[in-house]
Amino acid sequence: MSDPPRLRSVLGPTGNKLQRKPPGMMKLEKKKTMEPKDEKTKKPETPASPTTTLKQCSSMTASYSSDASSSCESLPLSVASSSSCKKPVRRSGSVSSASGTLRRKQVDEKEDKVAAGASNGDCFADGRKRCAWITPKSDQSYVAFHDEEWGVPVQDDKKLFELLCLSGALSELSWTDILSRRPLLRQVFMDFDPVAVSELNEKKVAAAAVSLLSEVKIRSILDNSRYVRKVIAEHGSFKKYMWNFVNNKPTQSQFRYGRQVPVKTSKAEFISKDLVRRGFRSVSPTVVYSFMQAAGLTNDHLIGCFRYQDCCCVDAETTTTKG
Repeated sequence: MSDPPRLRSVLGPTGNKLQRKPPGMMKLEKKKTMEPKDEKTKKPETPASPTTTLKQCSSMTASYSSDASSSCESLPLSVASSSSCKKPVRRSGSVSSASGTLRRKQVDEKEDKVAAGASNGDCFADGRKRCAWITPKSDQSYVAFHDEEWGVPVQDDKKLFELLCLSGALSELSWTDILSRRPLLRQVFMDFDPVAVSELNEKKVAAAAVSLLSEVKIRSILDNSRYVRKVIAEHGSFKKYMWNFVNNKPTQSQFRYGRQVPVKTSKAEFISKDLVRRGFRSVSPTVVYSFMQAAGLTNDHLIGCFRYQDCCCVDAETTTTKG
């Protein structure tokens, strides 16, 4: 039930009389009394600042998604991207790709300048241009290894076994440290003859080579020599077994910059799995790829290095001799 109409005294010319007001009129009068009497007292509205407008847009987007999407699309790109709209403004990917291309171009130009300086004889006394990882400050044994052995196709079982053992030590030592200990390692391991090494006494070898290699690497060399003998008995030679993986022809990488040379490849992973299946130790894909580089199964000399063409010529001569 609705409330009964209220009675209100009204001052009229004939005195105080009770006048009944309808409910609609009472609501209109209440609204009028709530409004300020003097419109001059109202504070003038100040124009909204850009910051206030941006805040209003952000608050509107939180409650009304449809209004927010339309308002943000009308804003500049920098403002629209910083707001919390449901329709984000996508920036073109050409900017990031262009910056990446420019960065790579700058790196290439820098490496080209270094290579040009090396070719002019500014880096090396002999004026030869070498791979980027060979510098004038490199150890002489390391430079000689690069100039004379690294990347040359090896066809001898003893040399292949030696390079496999030296590559396995790279997980603990650098090439410079390994090459400095190479003469002593050859004495201890019988010039890396796999047949002779497989017959050595493990305790005597460990005592003699404890200052050269870790116990794990020493045991790996001894164990691998036994598995090399099994490979020779199965395939006729360790050389034939290894070179069959590359179809008896070295891979010519044709890298221009040092950063392009990988640490392992799918071929190295395949060889590593086969060696592990046969019982070999310390033959991870990284170790196997280092062995492939040193033994010439892959020619990773940079195309600007003077040894690149030399190793290609050795490959051609070896192929001609086999034919």
